Amino acid sequence: MSIPKPEHPRPQFQRSDWLTLNGAWTCRIMRNPFGATREVTLPSGERRPPAAVGPFEREIIVPFAPESPLSGIAYDDFIDTIDYHRSIDVPAAWVGRRVLLHFGAVDFHADVFVNGAWAGSHSGGSSPFTLDITRFAEAGKRSDLVVAVADYISAGNQGGGKQSHYAKSYGCFYTRTTGIWQTVWLEAVAEAGLADVQIMPDAQAAAFTFVPRYRRADARGTLTVTVTKDGSAVGAVTAPCRDGIPVSVTVPNPELWYPGKPALYDVRFDVAIDGSVIDSISSYAALREVTLRDGAFFINGKSVYMRLVLDQGFYPDGVWTAPDDAALKRDIELSMKAGFNGARLHQKVFEDRFHYWADRLGYITWSEWPSWGLDHNDYAAGRSFENEVREVVAYLRNHPSIIAWTPFNETREYRNPRSHYLNHTDAYRICKDVDPTRPVNDASGYIHHITDIYTVHTYKPSADELHAQLKPAGTGSAEKLDPFRNYPESDAPYAGEPYIVDEFGGIKWVGEISADANEGRKDDTQAWGYGGTPRTQAEFFGRLTGLIETLLGFEHVAGWCYTQLTDVEQEQNGVYFYDRSEKFDAELWRKQFSRRPGRFEM
Repeated sequence: MSIPKPEHPRPQFQRSDWLTLNGAWTCRIMRNPFGATREVTLPSGERRPPAAVGPFEREIIVPFAPESPLSGIAYDDFIDTIDYHRSIDVPAAWVGRRVLLHFGAVDFHADVFVNGAWAGSHSGGSSPFTLDITRFAEAGKRSDLVVAVADYISAGNQGGGKQSHYAKSYGCFYTRTTGIWQTVWLEAVAEAGLADVQIMPDAQAAAFTFVPRYRRADARGTLTVTVTKDGSAVGAVTAPCRDGIPVSVTVPNPELWYPGKPALYDVRFDVAIDGSVIDSISSYAALREVTLRDGAFFINGKSVYMRLVLDQGFYPDGVWTAPDDAALKRDIELSMKAGFNGARLHQKVFEDRFHYWADRLGYITWSEWPSWGLDHNDYAAGRSFENEVREVVAYLRNHPSIIAWTPFNETREYRNPRSHYLNHTDAYRICKDVDPTRPVNDASGYIHHITDIYTVHTYKPSADELHAQLKPAGTGSAEKLDPFRNYPESDAPYAGEPYIVDEFGGIKWVGEISADANEGRKDDTQAWGYGGTPRTQAEFFGRLTGLIETLLGFEHVAGWCYTQLTDVEQEQNGVYFYDRSEKFDAELWRKQFSRRPGRFEM
């Protein structure tokens, strides 16, 4: 059997000595509320899941979750705990270096055991984590690896996004994801090698600033950064290895990154001790600056109208995990073919390689966390979520295609105003602290407490209804405009931020019909969309055209996000069917979604 998803999972931080652990593992799945019978007491006195409680009975194909057909299991009932097992062979050539075990994402709490010893743990279903297993796994020998996962999605203290809290899918909630759902890999790194590099472009100065972090900085060490374009070096710098001390490279004849017109520079980091290179990492970067002014987005000084599509990142065979690298690229190409210039990545942290393809194709994205399921009114629950926010921003911040962060979606629940406020403002400030270069949309649609982008959601089915809703109550300056807000009694007032209708449309299409048995979404488990169901193609595009023209006609609207790229299970309102086949000729979509007001440059 071929290894699934064999590509390096982190193209912006790639070493040559790595080994994928994707492929066949064994596992055991249990319905075991609260994990009571799986706990053991470690020497430290902590109680944690054990490395073994019976045989590993089933084969599972990692990195696909057990709910997915591609895992080989396709078990879609609730899974409270799943334990994974496999052997790992650390190459003998890695002796003398640290051995790192990386997980792209594990939903939700993972305890890792190597040769029976607890190696570490991580909580958070969407953020990556790394464990140094050098002292547990000897180079040149086979080791035993167990990953014990617990996922209590209905507890209220963890986000799950669009994963169903009921036994089956319903409404806008779909098949769950439990356990490992992104690539697992081993990597060899020198003791004094790099841990991370933050890349901070300055498009106006035609320069890159690199902020290195080392595993253990060596006073004898030097860091050389080489920037190339189309195979030719355009700039380089060598500096002493100093943790957190930035180094800069200026490039001649700069090429800037724009939506649809991406320009990327290859970057190489070499760490040397006494002249001998001990660590080499390949990466890439782009000269791209995002600013907000006059109620609009600007990329490298050019105003950009947001023509986004809502992308939930679900797949019929992989659920939350794309079946292969080509599928990630294809989704972007399908979106651009339909006329969109980007996507709102909805209630899911997408795989790193999705952003790689977005960078290369010039596709802008708003990155979002799967916040649904988290009790926004519980301040304690928000602390774990904030750790995920911090980890994800730090991991993905070097991607030029990401132009905004959105921690929450539709936080209408408002039982504890103080905790609700603190959870939003804390997440906003974490995004700003870790990445001061991007705007933050604190909560898509509502409720806003502190935000750089003012977003609203509306599924008015007709142009007249949409116009009546979005028409501002006032005129003149931003302070007097008073545009539509979803929850005006709770939302922060509008203060001139870019005003984006970041959910609209959602028109159902299942073919030409004379009647819809599920009109008005009578049954949430059956095919549905927003508003009435068009009977003919002409009716469908007449409705869509009216909505688009209404949005284009408002001066204060700086863009929109159409729901959605593909059907997802019972929600059948996508531009494409769930299997990515066409509903209509792409040019019909493109005629609508490629339109922008004349006042915008892109």
